[in-house]
Amino acid sequence: MKISYNWLKQFIKVDWDAEKTGDLLTDLGLEIEGIERYESVKGGLEGIVVGEVLTCEQHPNADRLKITTVNIGTDAPVQIVCGAPNVAAGQKVPVATIGTTLYTAEGEAWKIKKGKIRGEESYGMICAEDELGLGESHDGIMVLDKQHVVGTPAADIFEVENDDVFEIGLTPNRADAMSHYGVARDLKAGLLQKEVTLELITPSVSSFHVDARSLKIDVDVKDIEKAPRYCGVSITGLKIEASPSWLQHRLKSIGLSPINNIVDATNYVLHELGQPLHAFDADKISGNKIEVKTCKSGTKFTSLDGIIRELHEDDLMICDAEKPMCIAGVFGGIDSGVTNGTTRIFLESAYFNPVSIRKTAKRHALNTDASFRFERGIDPNITEYALKRAALLIIEIAGGEITSDISDTYQNKIKDFEVRLSFENAKKLIGEEIPKETIKSILTSLDIKVNNVTEAGLGLTVPAYRNDVQREADIIEEILRVFGYNNIGTTEKLNASISNSSRFEDYKLQNIIGNQLASQGFYEIMANSLTSPKYIELSEDLNEAHNVQMLNPLSTDLEVMRQSLLFSGLEAVAHNINRRRNDLKLFEFGKTYHQYTDAREEHKHLSLFVTGNKTKERWNTIITPSDFFYLKGSIETVLERLGLTRLKSAPTKSDILSEGMSLAIGKKILVNFGLVKKSILKHFGISQSVLFADFNWDNVLEMTQHNKIKFNAIPKYPEVRRDFALLLDNSVTFEDIHTIAKQTEKQMLKNVNLFDVYEGKKLPDGKKSYAVSFTLQDENKTLNDKQIDKIMSKLQTNFESKLGAELR
Repeated sequence: MKISYNWLKQFIKVDWDAEKTGDLLTDLGLEIEGIERYESVKGGLEGIVVGEVLTCEQHPNADRLKITTVNIGTDAPVQIVCGAPNVAAGQKVPVATIGTTLYTAEGEAWKIKKGKIRGEESYGMICAEDELGLGESHDGIMVLDKQHVVGTPAADIFEVENDDVFEIGLTPNRADAMSHYGVARDLKAGLLQKEVTLELITPSVSSFHVDARSLKIDVDVKDIEKAPRYCGVSITGLKIEASPSWLQHRLKSIGLSPINNIVDATNYVLHELGQPLHAFDADKISGNKIEVKTCKSGTKFTSLDGIIRELHEDDLMICDAEKPMCIAGVFGGIDSGVTNGTTRIFLESAYFNPVSIRKTAKRHALNTDASFRFERGIDPNITEYALKRAALLIIEIAGGEITSDISDTYQNKIKDFEVRLSFENAKKLIGEEIPKETIKSILTSLDIKVNNVTEAGLGLTVPAYRNDVQREADIIEEILRVFGYNNIGTTEKLNASISNSSRFEDYKLQNIIGNQLASQGFYEIMANSLTSPKYIELSEDLNEAHNVQMLNPLSTDLEVMRQSLLFSGLEAVAHNINRRRNDLKLFEFGKTYHQYTDAREEHKHLSLFVTGNKTKERWNTIITPSDFFYLKGSIETVLERLGLTRLKSAPTKSDILSEGMSLAIGKKILVNFGLVKKSILKHFGISQSVLFADFNWDNVLEMTQHNKIKFNAIPKYPEVRRDFALLLDNSVTFEDIHTIAKQTEKQMLKNVNLFDVYEGKKLPDGKKSYAVSFTLQDENKTLNDKQIDKIMSKLQTNFESKLGAELR
């Protein structure tokens, strides 16, 4: 949000520089993200002065040039060569002195220097209006009124507006600061703590009166809940034209483009007081009647941007006797607004239900200055005051007269908040005791009324516009931000307690595995838990009925909470690939969210994404693409680190994976992983293969806690290795060999390893060759050849009988 410092000074006459004021506003919670310089004329006419042409003679070496002597208020006149056809002695003219910077229409800077033009010296430049940025004419120099004093800075004559504009990062709860007046109110409270007492000036509306009651517009608010307060007044005899320069400068300084005097006046009051207003062309109001109501679902309405919108049954509309004219608090209609031919208006000022406005704005994907304020909650008590302020401003700049009484529908008054503050609780939360008188002073400066005072605390009334201050903790926060966080001291002694926590705490295991994955080249990502409902269509495993819907989605792409970590992860993969980062290893700890018939559930997951090459390109490294077994190895290292080794693998059936496998302990599936289907990758614009692993982190945590670690002494006796080259059917897996081997010899067989696989022409059809090593060890004595041969013979027999294996 942009706040003009000059505009702010209309409410509070502070003489600090912008930087110092910005620091105070930041301390008050209105964080200044930047300060921009605004100049109504580029360069601010700095270095331009009023000069008087004393003499004007023909240039001896150029027919179209003249040599002038000009008095610019210095000790002696200066000689300036000028090519303008209208320059003459006795004129008062704007002169750019040596060193002055001027700007082209494109904004390029160039500096006035001493020089020679056709052999004659020139010590400045007599300017045309386009050269100064004051107009577009270049027919000749700009001739000033003779009453101006020589040497007067041009900026004083042309009322150049130079301003500092604060960019405030306004948090959603600070609806009270969505205007210059609101910021000034906070600034006053902050200055008071700096022992600077300044008055908060409010625009007077005492001159408001009804000139004639010749245009009565009846108002009927049919939906009091959505429109608790609605005010309006009629103004006639208006002349639509450009706004005065001062008003245009105010709007331009905060990034708004002036439109016409009526619209500009409503925008001005909006940013001045925080009250949105809307002006209707009274001649376009059928039946001289305003109805504030909802319309039937499907009703067509053409908004100000020319888009034909289909209304929802809950959209609050401002209608006349025949048709809707405006989406209340959000956007006007194309057929009811002010045009160049407008002479009569109905001016609206209202307080609309924030929730209703927010839902309507989101439904129609609209975000306007009005909706921004209404949906956060404005002050319901300035509705009439702002209407009077806007009406008087319109009459001042557009003429006309007020031709109706103010219509004010306010049946159920919005009450202020009653809050009790305990001094003891304030001390506990703040960390030190703030004097009671200081607390009362701060609260009073924030328009919070102190009703009663006791030794224990205060009884307070908080104004309705502070909808973010309804609890004792909120009051304490207000005290603290005005008192100053930096003014709270820190203790020299720090006390801490040591808690007895399990080594299986979720965050501890996440840190362990996160560090391990990072050491393996993985990068952690944190994706949004909100996602698009369209992703459900990519998987039959996901159910639309299980979506957790957002009541107030930020956009159509963030309407539901995710049921899977896959799609948000693929968004990150696509984002990186589009920026030429093709070799990726990513992981995320996150949750999925599910709506079931009787309850909602959250499940914890760990996801891995691998795509591209295993390693970066180097001269001494062979580049190999990531594959299924590379991902499987990464998964096994994660589980091994947690002590989960007795895993059972099985093919997994999933409509998101073209090839997949699951690892489980008992009936608890720990992880599903495999190659993501190309049809899903195509949806994200990904052309390269992506491997995906989805850990059920809840199951992993459960199994980790049940896993018992046993410590054994290091064996004193040596290991023995023996190898088999087995000819097997293609359907036989290494897991089959491993299982049979462990069943055959449970005590002395320590390890089984597959170290070579051969499939080629020299083997019979449907056959493959596995080279498998077996590590044997007796922990009590050294194995002899007889024992070893006996074990290997049993292994061979079982492989032959159960797998149909042959020794090669």
